[in-house]
Parts: sequence; C-alpha cells; structure tokens
Amino acid sequence: MPSTARPAPKPVAFYRARGYGAEESVGYLMRRITMSMAHGVDQRLESVGLTNAQWVPLLKLHLGRAVNVAELARECEVDAGAMTRMLDRLEAKQLIRRVRSTDDRRVVNLELTEEGVKAARQIPGVLCEVQNAHLAGFDPSEWEALKANLRRMLANGEAMNNPGPG
Repeated sequence: MPSTARPAPKPVAFYRARGYGAEESVGYLMRRITMSMAHGVDQRLESVGLTNAQWVPLLKLHLGRAVNVAELARECEVDAGAMTRMLDRLEAKQLIRRVRSTDDRRVVNLELTEEGVKAARQIPGVLCEVQNAHLAGFDPSEWEALKANLRRMLANGEAMNNPGPG
C-alpha cells in the first residue's frame, strides 16, 4: 500500500553564511520571543511564588498530563534528577505531595495539594494574558497565519531531524 505521507519540502536558501546576522534569524527571534514571554509569566506569577521552572510541572500535573516523576520529567523535557529536585522545592512550598502507590510500592505518584490546585488554576489566565500582550495589533487572520507558519516550520524541522526509512 503506498504511503500517504508527503515528502519533506526541499530547504530554501533564505540565509547565507556570507553576511549572516544572527539577530535577523528566525531562530534568534523565536528565542527572544520565548524569553520575553517567560519573563512576563515569571513577573506575573511572582506573587504566587512560582518561577518559570516551577509553574510548568505544576500546570502539567493540574492538567493530568503526568502522575509520577518519570512521566512529569518526560512531559517537561528534563531528566528525572532535575525533576526530583524541582519537586522537592514544590513540596517544600506545600504545592504537591508524593504518594506511594498502593499497587506497586516502588512507584511514587504525585498529587497537587489544595494550595497547589489554587496556584495551578491561576496559570492559564497568566499565560493567556502574556501571549495576548505579545500579539497586540495582530488581527485574527494574522494570528491564524502565524500559528500555521510556525506549525509548518516545526513539521519541516521534525522531518529533517527524523528522516524515516529511506
């Protein structure tokens, strides 16, 4: 049966080594935007006592994306050791608790405390506020086009990094 997957588009030479300026690169601009958004979120969550590194796992737990350290580390794209240290800080702030599984004593599940749930509920609103501020002046069609173009770039990068059987 023939594959329905479309071949990856061929790279285009928008950038050239001669005269290359990093500050004009898409990667540089995306990184600056990401840093600006993270700073905005950090500022707004400071009153809740959460840093960028802390609100991400808290939100993932709240959304049910993970129930134990290994799953949460995978979801947050960090190693289990770093996640354990982060969870120690969240536990010290009484935002999460570790609960040993009744099915398998080797497994430690994670739960949000009542305070953790309160803090996690504030995060989506803050994320929306910060992202909307960065999109000031965009009309809905520009916003949709931006997302479509970013998804396209992501798909191109994934195709380049994971070339499949050939």
